Amino acid sequence: MSLSPTTIVYLFTTFPKSTETFLQREIVAMHARGAKLRIFSLWGGGGTFRGIPVTAFPKWKLLVLLWKIPLEAARRPDVLRQLLHGLCTRRPPSWINFWENMLGAGFACYYLRHFRKTPPALIHAAWSSAPATAAWLFWRIDGHRFSTAAHAYDIYEHGGDWWLNEKLIHAAFIHTSTEMGRATLIERGLPEENIYCIRRGLDTLPPLKPLRAARDPLRIICVARLVAKKGLRHQMRIYAALQAAGIPFEARIAGDGELQSELERFAGQLGVAARVSFLGHLPHHEIWNQLAWADVLIHTGVVAPSGDRDGLPNVIPEAMSAGTLVVTSPAAATTEAIHAATTGLVASVDVPAEWVTALRRLMTDDALCQRLRVAARHWVEENFDAHKNAARLHALFEQAIATKPKP
Repeated sequence: MSLSPTTIVYLFTTFPKSTETFLQREIVAMHARGAKLRIFSLWGGGGTFRGIPVTAFPKWKLLVLLWKIPLEAARRPDVLRQLLHGLCTRRPPSWINFWENMLGAGFACYYLRHFRKTPPALIHAAWSSAPATAAWLFWRIDGHRFSTAAHAYDIYEHGGDWWLNEKLIHAAFIHTSTEMGRATLIERGLPEENIYCIRRGLDTLPPLKPLRAARDPLRIICVARLVAKKGLRHQMRIYAALQAAGIPFEARIAGDGELQSELERFAGQLGVAARVSFLGHLPHHEIWNQLAWADVLIHTGVVAPSGDRDGLPNVIPEAMSAGTLVVTSPAAATTEAIHAATTGLVASVDVPAEWVTALRRLMTDDALCQRLRVAARHWVEENFDAHKNAARLHALFEQAIATKPKP
C-alpha cells in the first residue's frame, strides 16, 4: 500500500486488543477528524478496525533479517555500533522487555525498504516498548520523524523500558495520559516542553443513571486484571472488614489473570467467598452493564514489586461518566480524577477501616452521593472526551509534520 505525504503510521504492539479500548477510541476519534492513518500491529492483531486495514507482522518474516541486518549494517555502521554498545554495556530490565525491543528492531529492519519507497509524514508509536524501538530505528537509519506515547507500563515496570530515554529524547513529541507519567519523564531528564499530557477519553458519554434509592445491600464492582498491581489481596481484606462491620454487600470482580485461583482461595479463607463473584474477562459492552448494576466501583491499586502501577485506569472515568460512585486507593494517578470528597472518595489500601467508613457513607448519605456524581460527570465531560483530546493530539501531529527536523 502506498502512503500519502500526509499519512500518519501508527505502530502498536497488538491491535486491536480487547483490553486496550482506550487505544481503539483514540483511533476512532483520529479517523473521525479525517486523519490519514496506516496501522501496523507488531504482535498478533490485524484484519480491519472500523474499516481501517490493520497490517499484522508475520513472525516468519524475521528470517529475512539473516541477510537484511548485514545489508543495513553496511549502510549505517554507526547505528549498528550504537546498538551493539548498548547490548554489551547494560542489562535489560526483564526478558520480556528484551524481546519486546528485539521485536521492534526486527520489524524496523524488515520494513525499512517499504518506508524508503513510500515515506510517511510521521510515525507514531502507541507504546514506548517495541513500537517506539521500531520508530526510533526508522528515524535513526532513514530520518523518518516519529512521536511516541509513554504509558505506565513503559515508564515503571522494572524501572522502565530498556532504551526509554534514548528513544524518547529524539521524538518529535511525547504523549502521556497522566500528569504523573509526565512528571516522571521530566525527572528522568527528558525535555519538559516536549512532553504533553493528553488524556484518553470516551467517544460517547452514557446517560447518567439515577442513584439507587435503597443501597442495601451495597453493590460493588471492581474491573481489573488479576495481577499484583491491582492490590486484590487488600481488596479481599476490605470485604472481610465490611462483613465484620455488618454492612450488607455484594461484590463482583470482572477480569482474569494469573492470580485468580489464589484470590478465590483467599476469599474462602476470609469467609467472604459467598459475597464475592469472580466474573472472568467480559467484553466491554458487558462492563457497561456491570457499571449500571453497581452502586460503587472500587479500585485498590498498589505499586507492584516490579515497580509497575496503574496510571489512570479507564474504568474509573467510565464509572464516573455513568453515575457509578468511585472509591480508590491513592496509588498512581487515580487521584488526578478522584478528588477526595469532591468527585469520589479515597482510602488507604492497607487500612480496611477507611474503606468501611467510605462505603458506609456511600450506602447511607444520599446528598453526598449526588454531589459526588454530579462533580464526577463534570470532570469527565471536561477532561475525558475522546474527540476533544484527539483534536489536541491531532494538532501535535500536524505541528510535528509541519516542523522541519533539526539538522
